[in-house]
Amino acid sequence: MTSNQTDYGKAGRNLPVATAVGLGLLATVIASLFIDVRFFAILVAFAAMLAVRELSKALAVGLSDRMSILLQILAPAIVVSAAVSGVEGLLAAFVVSALLVLTVRLLDGQEAYVHHVTRSIFTLVYAPLLAGFAVLLSTQEDGAWKVLAFILLTAATDLGGYAAGAIFGKHPMAPKISPKKSWEGFVGALVLQLIVGVVLWIYVFDQPWWEGAIVGFVMMLTATIGDLVESMIKRDLGIKDMGSLLPGHGGVMDRLDSLVINAFMAWLLFGFFL
Repeated sequence: MTSNQTDYGKAGRNLPVATAVGLGLLATVIASLFIDVRFFAILVAFAAMLAVRELSKALAVGLSDRMSILLQILAPAIVVSAAVSGVEGLLAAFVVSALLVLTVRLLDGQEAYVHHVTRSIFTLVYAPLLAGFAVLLSTQEDGAWKVLAFILLTAATDLGGYAAGAIFGKHPMAPKISPKKSWEGFVGALVLQLIVGVVLWIYVFDQPWWEGAIVGFVMMLTATIGDLVESMIKRDLGIKDMGSLLPGHGGVMDRLDSLVINAFMAWLLFGFFL
């Protein structure tokens, strides 16, 4: 270890800085939700643009500046379409964006066409399309509380998994994908997620506790999958973080990994139970 490097132990990051940044982001999201949900849509659109910038840089080696700029324009457009026209607008905007990617990439010639188009469309799915479901959730009745609940449920997976893994973790869960994840952490995430789900369903939504338990269990699984997918992408690309914009966290996409997967799941489950 060089003199310029700091050992953060099991945490792998500067926890005080990461906590401060995380709380600041949460406060910003809460303010946007309860002042005017349109601000939340703008915030998500901006985050999606930054995430696409990171993803396009990491995934699409050799992608032209023209395509990179196009993806960063399309990302917020997809998210805003969800706020303006609902699920139909979200899906229509995504399909139009995919067609634009296919068309504009023709200008750069035949070489690596399929490679670049595939990665570009994956980028649009992984960030703005999935993030758009959080905006759809915010436009529903009690949308602000539903979005806050989905964020708390996702955070419970991270916090429960980290705490239990740091204290009890001995058995690796997926050593070839994410070496620090353990089965003990998985159980900790499950326990905290079930508690948060039940509390939210009883005291916020005034619904049966068992519905909250089901939602908590499913969203714990999808949050874990989202985290593992992000880890696999980074290992495949040989990078530690998607970016460095957020001190203590990495890039924007490093914070959105579980959230974008759970945004869709929350929209689906909340629509069914609530």
